[in-house]
Order: sequence, then structure tokens, then C-alpha cells
Amino acid sequence: MPFLKSLSLKLGHVLALYGGVGLFAMSFLDSSFVPFPGINDLALIVLAGQHPARAPFYAFMSTVGSLLGCYVVYGIARSGGRLAGGKSSSTKGSARRWLERNDLVAMLVMCLLPPPAPLKIFVITAGALRMNALNFGVALLLGRSLRFAAEAWLGARYGAQAEAYLKKNLGWTSLVTILLVIGLTLLSRWWTGRGAARPDGSG
Repeated sequence: MPFLKSLSLKLGHVLALYGGVGLFAMSFLDSSFVPFPGINDLALIVLAGQHPARAPFYAFMSTVGSLLGCYVVYGIARSGGRLAGGKSSSTKGSARRWLERNDLVAMLVMCLLPPPAPLKIFVITAGALRMNALNFGVALLLGRSLRFAAEAWLGARYGAQAEAYLKKNLGWTSLVTILLVIGLTLLSRWWTGRGAARPDGSG
């Protein structure tokens, strides 16, 4: 809705005036109840460009805010799934088994996808299917910290030009990172399976 988009834009501009605290609030709200489509990323880049020495702090505050906001949505969805009853359909059971096997990698890939990737939908799904809370947090922490650290570094290094640089290169860099994560995961599983298939005592 145009009204909500305009409201979130104005609120984002106000929160950006408060530095790290504002970035924390924006990331928390964007990951929970109030969407800030790209505004929190832009605010992080701008603030890091204005105060390069504080770039790591800004990235940290954005990461923590996003992590806590996602946990709020995850907790609500998890509680809702529990209240819906213990019986699961075969489809839901299959989805849960798949998520249990791939939970950390799947969540990490979603965190690394460039906007407007539907991260919040996946967070809700993870909560409803009762994804392991620790793996959920680890994947979010890795994905969000990588994203916000990269944006803060770009802002501190390139200043006002960082936004244009990010728009031009975000797609392919995200894709390369995701392929690297998937490749390392498959390699790790192959190596683990290879070791498990060896008879005891074989070299």
C-alpha cells in the first residue's frame, strides 16, 4: 500500500538520525512487523560512509536487530504451529523432514538472497515447522552479518558511490556466495558419507 510505504520511508529517515540505535530499530522492525524495503540497507551504507570508523558497529547493530526481529516472528509462528495441533499432514511431515536435514543451509541461502527475497515468509515457515532454534539463529547470524558487514565496508570505502556499486553487483555476488555455500555443503556431505561408508579399520 502506498500509505504504508510512505510511512515506513519517513520512519526510516527519522530512525537513521540516531546512528547505530536507529539501525538496530530499523533492522528489528524490518525483520518483524514494519517492512523497510531496502531503506535499512541504504541507511547503513550512508552512515558507514559518513563515519567509516563506526562501520563495524553499524553492521553489528543491524545484525543484532535483524536477528532479534526474526526470532520474534519465528517464535510467534512456532507457537501458532503448536496450537494448531500435534497431528501433521504427510506434506507437512515431509517438509519438516527436509527442513531438519537442510535447515541451516536453507536459512543461510535465504539470508544471502538479494532484496526483495521473501525472507520473512521463510522465517514464518521455519517457525511453523519448528525448525531447530539454534540452527535457525546460527544461519541468521552468519547470513545477516555477512550481508551487513559487506554493506558497511562498501559504505566506508566508497561513500556515496557505494549504493550504485551495490545495485550493480549485488545480484551476481549473492549468487556466487550462495553457490559457494551449497557447493561446500554438498562436499561436506559427500566427505561425511564417504567416511561412514568405509569399513572399520580401513585406511
